[in-house]
Amino acid sequence: MSNNRREFLQKLSLGATTFGVSPIPLEVVAKPTGFNRKDSVVASESNAVVETTAGKVRGYTHNGIVNFKGIPYAATTAEEARFMPPAKLAPWTGVRNSLIYGPVCPQKPNGGWSSEEYAFLYQWNDGLQGEDCLRLNVWSPGVNDGKKRPVLFWMHGGAFFSGSSQEHPSYDGENLSRFGDVVVVSINHRLNVFGFLDMSDYGSQYAQSGNVGMLDLVAALEWVRDNIAQFGGDAGNVTIFGQSGGAAKVTTLMAMPSAKGLFHKGISESSSTVQVATHTYAAQLAEHVLNDLKLNRSNIADIHKLPFARITEAGMAAEKKMGTTIPPGVGRAGWQPVVDGTVLPAHPFEPAVPAYSANIPMIIGTNRNEASASINNPGMESIDDDGVKKKLAERFGDKSIQIYEVLRKVHPKAKPVELLSYVAPYNPMAYLQAERKAAQNAAPVYLYLFSWQTPVLDGRPRSFHCSEIPFVFANTDRCETMTGGGDEARELANKMSQAWINFARTGNPNHKGLPNWPTFTPDKGAMMVFNKTSEVRNDPDGEARKMLEPLYYKRSV
Repeated sequence: MSNNRREFLQKLSLGATTFGVSPIPLEVVAKPTGFNRKDSVVASESNAVVETTAGKVRGYTHNGIVNFKGIPYAATTAEEARFMPPAKLAPWTGVRNSLIYGPVCPQKPNGGWSSEEYAFLYQWNDGLQGEDCLRLNVWSPGVNDGKKRPVLFWMHGGAFFSGSSQEHPSYDGENLSRFGDVVVVSINHRLNVFGFLDMSDYGSQYAQSGNVGMLDLVAALEWVRDNIAQFGGDAGNVTIFGQSGGAAKVTTLMAMPSAKGLFHKGISESSSTVQVATHTYAAQLAEHVLNDLKLNRSNIADIHKLPFARITEAGMAAEKKMGTTIPPGVGRAGWQPVVDGTVLPAHPFEPAVPAYSANIPMIIGTNRNEASASINNPGMESIDDDGVKKKLAERFGDKSIQIYEVLRKVHPKAKPVELLSYVAPYNPMAYLQAERKAAQNAAPVYLYLFSWQTPVLDGRPRSFHCSEIPFVFANTDRCETMTGGGDEARELANKMSQAWINFARTGNPNHKGLPNWPTFTPDKGAMMVFNKTSEVRNDPDGEARKMLEPLYYKRSV
């Protein structure tokens, strides 16, 4: 979990149709634990060498899965390449090592380290910042073998502000690759001021500058199209998936004409994005940055000469000046893609899903306690209903009584602290996304709610933001500080990762380890509730969901 998500959660916590293809039986794939660890690493000049369109790369093999890390998919974005669409790589000779993760996009410091329990849960890897950051990672059961495995293309969270492909142990794709005989790809791309500074008012050369971070993702998907066959993957069967900000990137790609045909399915985990920035909003943000840097139309070219740290500082200051107020028709405060009429013709899911994404099946979902109120504040566990009312009043003013009454009515047995964890945009907006996708009546959409609660930290985090990721990646042991690493977590991980794999393979997540997961329809609102015992429920939040939606979603004007 990246810095802006930590800040957001601390504020939000108020105190601290199937395609007719049979799914793969659960028992035919290897479990993510229990493989032979003896002589587990093979790193050799003659091992794991693959020819790409730019030259040969060398990875290494770990427990039978071939790992490639830090492969460049486009040229450096430094200096004259700043704020420009991604450029093609210059080919290299010989064999390029791809053994360690590449640089991450420059970004503000990770403030989460000051919160010890957050840091314990997430175990971040902040990486090395640099502008040669257009890098990707690949995990595959076999290379140069002529097989066509489904490809799962992961986009990290952190809104559009921060994060990286390696920031969290749960992102490691090795176990998922082994578990499902699939190819997993993860990527770094430009973020914050480097990826979304809309300078289109300062010269035609910057016409696409407000969306270059998204164009990086398109370039990475083009790399997959052109190269993944040599890595054992099927370029004709690519599933994009991501969590939080990564899920917002999923829905944004579905609204980009340049991404059409580069992916075939999408999974959105814990996102509230149906809108992004208007040009008016993005231009105000850019003006703050350029004023801080003492730049204007006459000397705008100097922005290519400044140290990236100075630009990062200006971007942070601009966010602060803009504040947290979100105008109608804008998705969130701060850095994000911008509706420019070309790269992004319209908002992702506003007022509807673009027609050219109609045939993309989707899984959409959220976690039960996204805004867990006591991860880093044990005292919140003893708050009573009067305390909840006070906390709600601090945030929602005269709307707070209605919010409390509806939440208590829908969740009569919930602890007071749990009511606070439900006041988040994710659940109502996931439902809205599913409604709009289902309205196309073209491809199936499946809705889920992750409700498994961690035993770690006395269970206080519950089903917190990001907690489903280790289960999706079959990494509950690797992320034992999140999950506890026990059999119960491992069993649920088997079921969830199998569902994601089946969906990537066929467009249908069902398998016999779960009850039948029906497609979502607005009249029923069916969703899979993942827990120790998983079940399908119809719109379990009902009245509370409807009450919360207008608090977070204001239609475009």
